[in-house]
Amino acid sequence: MATNSSQNDTVDVLLVGAGVISTTLAVMLKQLQPEWSQLILERLDTPAAESSDPWNNAGTGHSALCELNYTPEVNGKIDVSKAVGVNEKFQVSRQFWSHLVENDILGEPSEWINRVPHVSFAQGMDQVDYLKARYEALKDNPLFPNMKFSDSETKFREFLPLMAEGRDFNTPTAISWFEEGADINYGALTRQYVDALTAEGVEVRYGSEVVNLKRDGAKWKVSVKNRHTGDTSVVTANFVFIGAGGMALPLLQKAGIPEIKGYGGFPVSGQWLRCTNEELIEKHAAKVYGKASVGAPPMSVPHLDTRVIDGKKGLLFGPYAGWTPKFLKSGSFLDLFKSLRPGNLPSMIGVGLQEFGLTKYLVEELLKDQTAKMESLREYMPEAKDEDWELVIAGQRVQVIKPIGAPKFGSLEFGTTLINSNDGSIAGLMGASPGASIAPAAMLEVLERCFGGHMAEWAPKLREMIPSYGQRLVKNEALFQEQWDRSQKALKLAK
Repeated sequence: MATNSSQNDTVDVLLVGAGVISTTLAVMLKQLQPEWSQLILERLDTPAAESSDPWNNAGTGHSALCELNYTPEVNGKIDVSKAVGVNEKFQVSRQFWSHLVENDILGEPSEWINRVPHVSFAQGMDQVDYLKARYEALKDNPLFPNMKFSDSETKFREFLPLMAEGRDFNTPTAISWFEEGADINYGALTRQYVDALTAEGVEVRYGSEVVNLKRDGAKWKVSVKNRHTGDTSVVTANFVFIGAGGMALPLLQKAGIPEIKGYGGFPVSGQWLRCTNEELIEKHAAKVYGKASVGAPPMSVPHLDTRVIDGKKGLLFGPYAGWTPKFLKSGSFLDLFKSLRPGNLPSMIGVGLQEFGLTKYLVEELLKDQTAKMESLREYMPEAKDEDWELVIAGQRVQVIKPIGAPKFGSLEFGTTLINSNDGSIAGLMGASPGASIAPAAMLEVLERCFGGHMAEWAPKLREMIPSYGQRLVKNEALFQEQWDRSQKALKLAK
């Protein structure tokens, strides 16, 4: 096996991006095949500075407990299939993290995960009826234990005092909630991953931007530019994983694999209102999600959101969607235009013609000034005052545009999409929500697609890391409860 990388070296595994996605795979592979050499390339000077940064995402721990976009109403019935699927994937994350904490691979879990109730909020009779129907559809599901619902003003005031102040309860109002939800600082989690990896000899090379990828027989030659000196080098790798957020699409295009043909990306930016009043921050202790506006992408579902970042409690509201052609927050205004290819233009144009609702929503969001943003906040917190909130820039997301046949040509995807070459020598994860929350489940898919020949020998270790591997927890309530209790203890989430 190759030794760990130096300039113009050869490694077994090359990972592009030092965020939570790449580092999850790196830690997983280090557990499964510790002798393989790994190198992580990061264009910025610190890990987790883009989508994994805690101020760039909601940190919800997307388990579909409160996010209403995962439970659409279809022909008068609540479809819970997506909620169940997302929840099952998040349970994989909890098991993987628990294994790492129990084996001292990760450090103190309270640095990156803390107990915060997840709440769904409805106002107006239509929304209240929907929320009650959603509660009825989920309350007996084993993956949603102890779920509660109330349309009582008294309960609302008790549980959400900040949202109750000044509220007219003549308008029907209801909440459903799950007290054992979590807030996750994916930046802090990533830094613990990096510490564990570097302790095992894995190099993380910062200020290093991948500028090209070319096949060399069964291997890949990856050209890398030092962003500080301008020097270039080449790393040869047996396997390349691209976990570079919005830049996954352009890098997979540079690799020239046929599997990326026709795919496009639609960038969506965001902003938060961040509370600066400590008294208000202390009054609220929940992640409260409501219904999205018509045409809004899932990352723009409004929420009044308790955060725990670097040991300090915070409060966010938003996000407010915007638009920029950048694929990264620190990217270039040319990113979108450089990603256009003859092969993906039909998909891009097709989605542009189909998604009138999204276009209208983005235009309306772009036209919102601070006054309009505060009015949106007051739907959740009627007595919100301008002087208690500041505007901050959230992370950049690139929604996947998937090629399909005529007459639509393209489909706008709101989840994550894994693309890999036919021989499994290169793979990349594109898309946004629920991304970081389900990274371990997504990386299991990478292993299955790209390392099929190793899966039999890896199976015992995989089941040690993730006891539910190969099973559906929704069909095994005893195993779910066992692993839930275990993770509550390991991650210090139990009361």
